[in-house]
Amino acid sequence: MSAYFAALSEALKAAEIFRPCLVLDRDRLDGNIALVKERLAPGLAVRLVDKSLPCMPLLSHIARALETNRFMTFHPPVTQAVLDGFPEGDLLYGKPMPVGAAKAALTRGGAGWWSRVCWLIDTPERLADYGALAAALDTELRFAFEVDVGLHRGGFSSPAEIKALTVPERLHCEGIMAYEAHAPEIPGVFGGAARALKQASAKAAEFAAALDPDRRRILNIGGSKTALLHGAGVANEVSMGSAFVLPSDFDTHGLDRFQPAAFIATPILKAVDAMLPGPPSLSRALQALGLFPKKGCYLYGGKWMAEPVFPEGMKPNGLIGLSSNQQFMGLPASADVKPGGYAFLRPTQSEAVLQHFGAIAVFAGGRIVEFWPVLPMG
Repeated sequence: MSAYFAALSEALKAAEIFRPCLVLDRDRLDGNIALVKERLAPGLAVRLVDKSLPCMPLLSHIARALETNRFMTFHPPVTQAVLDGFPEGDLLYGKPMPVGAAKAALTRGGAGWWSRVCWLIDTPERLADYGALAAALDTELRFAFEVDVGLHRGGFSSPAEIKALTVPERLHCEGIMAYEAHAPEIPGVFGGAARALKQASAKAAEFAAALDPDRRRILNIGGSKTALLHGAGVANEVSMGSAFVLPSDFDTHGLDRFQPAAFIATPILKAVDAMLPGPPSLSRALQALGLFPKKGCYLYGGKWMAEPVFPEGMKPNGLIGLSSNQQFMGLPASADVKPGGYAFLRPTQSEAVLQHFGAIAVFAGGRIVEFWPVLPMG
């Protein structure tokens, strides 16, 4: 591990990057893409999740490799960027938008909003609201039903609910979106992930059967943790995003052999003999009890959604706490850390974190080869 981060450090110095930044290892990214190709069940397409990969060159790189033009979108400013960047892209909303947000996007955005966006409908009331919107704008809108296959985060809970609906004439149903993020968390005593996935897939099939054949173009299921665990079933596509860069929250069975491809890199500003405010005897007593480290360092920035990975043994300390300006990190007594070196942290998630630092530094073949701009937060 130390050799890998030493190589990253040298690449950052050579590129004259002496501030917090997000580093993307393109070689590891390509390895993860290859694993998706290897493991994806036949008949399933990948719908890329833009909130988890909020960078147009990153989305383009993965989309080309997987030969997909399907995207799951969550936030109108990002939706607009994806519509502009992928003229053939087909976008499905991954959460229901307030009807006012949909109206604003449709009236202010380009033609893609009208023809290439599929809205998500989770209740009869929202269906009626979107029907009224389509009538008011004298247009037709595409939508998919959000269906509950066990997560219980909203959406229609039974196929009978969908069958009982009267769909406004200007709305066109494209299918369903089922999400089963709960499955990997189900304890073995309750059947574990395999049983939960089987149940979710069976429930999705029941929802699909409630739709006429011409309303099943999108039969979406899965997320990064579960997409590659699905075999033959009713779904024709799975959603994936974070898996390609593997933040730590995605260290799951369904993504074994994937490698972390995104790291926060930040300069080490100070290396210190750790000391708390107050009398030195207090620090010495807490150190003797193992409650406070004898060595530490201060980072350029901090308080990120990330876990320290290098220098080895580096970790925050609750007695000093976190800081977004200069974060203290405790170090093992054996650590050889000097100002001017770099610390590395692994994001716990990719959404929002990848957008926090400006352009992403792309690492490939042992050097920083380019910078990829990120998408807007809002």
